Amino acid sequence: MTGRILVVDDILPNIKLLEHKLTSEYYEVVTATSGFEALEKVKQIYPDLILLDIMMPGMDGYEVCRRLKADSDTAHIPVVMVTALDQPENKIQGLECGADDFITKPVDDVSLMARVRNLTRLKMMLDELRMRQNTGVRFGINDDFNEIPIQGNVLIVETNPAVAEKMLRHLPGDCKGVIETNPNLVMDQLQKQDYSLIIISLNMSNFDGLRICSMIRASEAFRRISIITTGENKNNMTFIKALDLGVNDFINRPIDYNEFVARVRTQIKRHYFSEKLRKYVENSVEHAVTDPLTHMHNRRYLNMHLETLCSKSIENRKPLSIAIFDIDHFKSINDTYGHDAGDEVLVSFSDILRNNIRNFDLGVRLGGEEFLIVMPDTDLASAAAVCERMRAIINNKKFSIYNQTKQIDVTCSIGVASLTHNETEQELIKRADSALYRAKQTGRNRVVIHKGSNKNKPQQNVA
Repeated sequence: MTGRILVVDDILPNIKLLEHKLTSEYYEVVTATSGFEALEKVKQIYPDLILLDIMMPGMDGYEVCRRLKADSDTAHIPVVMVTALDQPENKIQGLECGADDFITKPVDDVSLMARVRNLTRLKMMLDELRMRQNTGVRFGINDDFNEIPIQGNVLIVETNPAVAEKMLRHLPGDCKGVIETNPNLVMDQLQKQDYSLIIISLNMSNFDGLRICSMIRASEAFRRISIITTGENKNNMTFIKALDLGVNDFINRPIDYNEFVARVRTQIKRHYFSEKLRKYVENSVEHAVTDPLTHMHNRRYLNMHLETLCSKSIENRKPLSIAIFDIDHFKSINDTYGHDAGDEVLVSFSDILRNNIRNFDLGVRLGGEEFLIVMPDTDLASAAAVCERMRAIINNKKFSIYNQTKQIDVTCSIGVASLTHNETEQELIKRADSALYRAKQTGRNRVVIHKGSNKNKPQQNVA
């Protein structure tokens, strides 16, 4: 993964050092030597991340960060403060200015790349969400990502109760923490509620914290949860192994709780964005295969799914039937009462179908006033009986229009066919459509079944 990074420092050797480290990892690096130049460069290139020195003449890093976060065009760009200052008040001031993280000079390679990777990924996820937000606005959907809630459940896995309690007190925003002192119970604890973040100690006696990380990443149910590990920086290899296992970040011990706050906030945001994107994908798929008016599946879904249902039916030697419904004289409803009234009829009609089929039956709006029902494990006689029952319900119902201020009568014609062993799903649909045509020809408001192959076309009126 690459990204564009702006490095801001007034000392040229510092810039060259960071530039070398980042370009060797294939990041694109742009540099600035003052706060004023940095603000200009940001507007020109809109970087994915800013590494910002604090101590600079003219305008220090705090003021640069404050201006960036105050501008709606640049507020979403992550800022990492790079400083030789290691006093807590310096980091508190950085957090108050809106900094997303800190790196202390001299810069450690593993720590640098962990910060860069986390925050560039965060920025790219936010960029994707902002693009989808803009698309949603054009469709009348407004989902604001400028205010990101710092909230969620956090599981703290730590055998030292005093350290665990201190972490709990320092959780930012509206995060709610749960402490688990027995590492053997972590997977059970994850079953109890949804977690956005797990903080795992690598200092636990008689237990390898990386084992928990591995189990979480191997679990389909929990692998999307963010993970931070804490441990003593005796050997970077432990942290490198943690990152290889899929851990999102790490915090050196003894813990600097200003860095703790920054890292937790980043991972809470990461989880929030990734869940948002996942739901966008799910909703996009759902919208792609769902009729927006009736909320039944559409023809695209039928084309994707019916072949599977037919193949399964033939393989298991079980019957499968389909029925095509057509609202009688629907054009006259639109012409007489208007298209809004016609839409009300379509919605009520689809509700009747949906409420009178089984959970595993498939209801589809083919388009216009035509609907199709797929009934697995149902023979022709049973399917015809079901359709006759629904025809009678529709025939006896008064359909409300004009926001329920007027009622009209509606009837429908139905064609039914059952799958034969040697036909395709398209041939099955053609036979049901042929039966529907016969129902409309012979007086409407009736069910007609189609027996046998498409060549012979035998038909029989049920009503």
